[in-house]
Amino acid sequence: MIGIIGAMEEEVSALKAEMEEITVTEAASMFFYKGILCGKEAVVVRSGIGKVNAGVCAQILVDKYGADTLINTGIAGSLDARIDIGDMVISTDAVHHDMDATIFGDPAGQVPRMDTFSFPADERLIELAREANEMANPDIHTFTGRIASGDQFISSQEAKERISGTFGALCAEMEGAGIAHTAYLNKVSYVIIRAISDKADNSATMDYPEFEKQAIVHSVRLVKELLHRL
Repeated sequence: MIGIIGAMEEEVSALKAEMEEITVTEAASMFFYKGILCGKEAVVVRSGIGKVNAGVCAQILVDKYGADTLINTGIAGSLDARIDIGDMVISTDAVHHDMDATIFGDPAGQVPRMDTFSFPADERLIELAREANEMANPDIHTFTGRIASGDQFISSQEAKERISGTFGALCAEMEGAGIAHTAYLNKVSYVIIRAISDKADNSATMDYPEFEKQAIVHSVRLVKELLHRL
């Protein structure tokens, strides 16, 4: 079973509209749409914003629906000058940029007493997503790399440089590491797909509304093409 998570309704509504044989179930104040999407059994759900919402959502998909593949779709702010608004980032791994137990000797981002610093995405899903984006969105660039998550909307040059410099991440957002962390604990496959909606700097709030819609269109195209390849 494939679980597809978006933080906002705008990120999943187009996918839900194309599903067949839908049944809807509520759990943890979230509505899970189970059905057939692009010929595959899938559950599409809006998690809400933030890492806790995303992690709870992912755990329900694993426990209640037996999801063994998690796809997180949405938008993010670019941390790399090469990556423009509209481009796509596919996760190689994810980190919590707001985890800080450095006082105990852990590096920034390390969850204390965990056996991993970052949460690696599934290599097959990474490659299939990269191929899918090149097919579905040939007019934009595809990047693969680390995604950094935290419960903040990054909109200052200072925060952007700190996260980029500390973690070497390509983009910043607010859910991916919660889903990646959950996938790691449950030993299921995942990949995060992020269309760039802003530059995560002083222009972020200005860019965001203007480019959000197009970024979501790119994400939806990619997810549909990826499902055909799974």
